[in-house]
Amino acid sequence: MKAIILAGGLGTRLKSVTGEHPKPMADLLGRPLMEHIVQLLRENGFDEICCTLRYRAGEIMAHFGDGGRFGVSMQYRIETKPLGTAGSVGGCRDFIGDDDVLVISGDAACDFALRALMDEHRARGAAVTVALCRSAVPLRYGLAVTDAVGDIRAFIEKPDWPQVVTDLVNTGIYVLSPRVLDLIPAEGAFDFGRDLFPLLLSRGERLAGVTLDGYWCDVGTPQAYYLCCADALEGRLRLTPGEAFRTRQEQPGTDEDEEGCCESCACEDRACLMGALSELMLDMGARFDDGIRLEGRGYRLHISPSAASSAVRIAVQSEDAEFARSLCLSAKQVAEALEHGG
Repeated sequence: MKAIILAGGLGTRLKSVTGEHPKPMADLLGRPLMEHIVQLLRENGFDEICCTLRYRAGEIMAHFGDGGRFGVSMQYRIETKPLGTAGSVGGCRDFIGDDDVLVISGDAACDFALRALMDEHRARGAAVTVALCRSAVPLRYGLAVTDAVGDIRAFIEKPDWPQVVTDLVNTGIYVLSPRVLDLIPAEGAFDFGRDLFPLLLSRGERLAGVTLDGYWCDVGTPQAYYLCCADALEGRLRLTPGEAFRTRQEQPGTDEDEEGCCESCACEDRACLMGALSELMLDMGARFDDGIRLEGRGYRLHISPSAASSAVRIAVQSEDAEFARSLCLSAKQVAEALEHGG
């Protein structure tokens, strides 16, 4: 089966975490985000992959090559100007041919059963089938309104609470029938949500919605990145760690004491940074009686100003040393991002 990975975005909001690297190359448990997506596709039977690239395309191509070492076949389409999400897929017409194709972002975290999405698409004969997931607080996502048989009748983009009429989030994972390509113009920017889907609905085409169990997160901000790392470490997101993650405890630059793994984040204003971290972690159930303390399944996280230097100290205690070290480093990355206005 065929899949297209959209990996051409600039990832501006996550630059405090990724630096000059493209967002799909952000590390998650010792592997780039996009490598986890490639692995997920292969496990679900998608062994022919085309990637749409723009920002620092060479870095992504150098890492994945022809896909052979990941058990898939990979090719690339490089955009010289923004084509929009649907326009990018339209540029892969020669790759798609007469086959149904799955479209997924290279910078999302996901463990969905994607084969089931393809099976449902073929069974329902839809023009497009959209992977949906439920969210209790869906304000930063696009929502899909479905009817009694699961067909999508309307989309609502990033609503305020008065506009929230469903908990079904559009994950941006789609299966397209090849006939849809005829509606995508060869020139100019063309998006799925803004252009293609309204056009399909106006023509009476069927857009099927399939609610999938599992984990999905749009890793678009430092906060989302941190939460995703924590979810992966706690097992809510099912991933296979990379070798870099498994050997991280052997790397220099961290100290271990009675509180487990420790990191220090240099900062100009410790109180201001602690305030930003407190705001970030307030809804996660943190306690503030001694710096910031957060406890989860099998770990204790403690963040406090260092009395001896202009730094914030981050310590994690856990019976699982790899878990503790990775969570500690993730928390440090978030603190550094906040310190630099990320």
